[in-house]
Amino acid sequence: MAATAVRCLLMAAAVLAPLFAGSEGAFLSSKFYDRRCPSLQTIVRSAMTQAVAAEPRMGASILRLFFHDCFVNGCDASILLDDTANFTGEKNAGPNANSVRGYDVIDTIKAQVEAVCKATVSCADIVALAARDSVNLLGGPTWAVQLGRRDARNASQSAANSNLPSAGSSLAGLIATFGSKGLTPRDMTALSGAHTIGQARCATFRDRIYNDTNIDAKFAALRKQTCPQTGGNATLAPIDVSTPTWFDTTYFENLANKQGLFHSDQELYNGGSQDVLVRVYMRNPDIFALDFAKAMGKMGSLMPSADTPTEIRLDCKKIN
Repeated sequence: MAATAVRCLLMAAAVLAPLFAGSEGAFLSSKFYDRRCPSLQTIVRSAMTQAVAAEPRMGASILRLFFHDCFVNGCDASILLDDTANFTGEKNAGPNANSVRGYDVIDTIKAQVEAVCKATVSCADIVALAARDSVNLLGGPTWAVQLGRRDARNASQSAANSNLPSAGSSLAGLIATFGSKGLTPRDMTALSGAHTIGQARCATFRDRIYNDTNIDAKFAALRKQTCPQTGGNATLAPIDVSTPTWFDTTYFENLANKQGLFHSDQELYNGGSQDVLVRVYMRNPDIFALDFAKAMGKMGSLMPSADTPTEIRLDCKKIN
């Protein structure tokens, strides 16, 4: 990354005030674990380095895991809870089932952290740090992660089914969904740039390649080769056709070329309010990097409601 981008990110991190974590009355701070668990960030970085080296796609998966957690009642690790005979979690909600992955990576990191800092670090904070490191390890920006979250003792499958934007969302729908979380259209477009990495199942983009008209014909034909009109729902394709394992701005170039994989992606560049910003990001990687880091900080500050019961889980899959 250009030196100017790094300087901008450091400046942005320095001026971010500690964020209020409503459910427990605590403050989020990048220094929260400096004394409580000084080796935390080294442990997370090392584990994510290994995970991404073994499978670059895992970086995108952990980033998506963080997004799907934060958009459902705040960044409280509720998405990590397994279903039990008496409890229905979020893992099998429509947007998550057979789609969200990386739970095992978070479990591995949690076990390593617990070995040196018993009952100290929340699963929610581990996910936040792992998402940041995922982006950076794949060539994207870094930022100071605000810490001090707690883990929810409950989850909501219904909220997971209703709070997350779909691949078929309109621009107005995207703006409304992100707006309901206190995120601006600019934040939304920057965060959508996360689609510069990762892969998607045929079922999520089939309507786009067979029914949309604002799509490059050669691109549609390419995707149809492995995504038939019927069957093959789980077949994967890169979201960014150009550089699917590198965090850059080619995603926005793809949109300008009508090569957005999802209908919701192409809505960002389809004669609407975000066209200009897409072009800005396409031509100015430093601006995109800064906006993405800021938006991740804002999303990461989404907290569960004040009446949500919380704890520091010892095992991310289940309540204590």
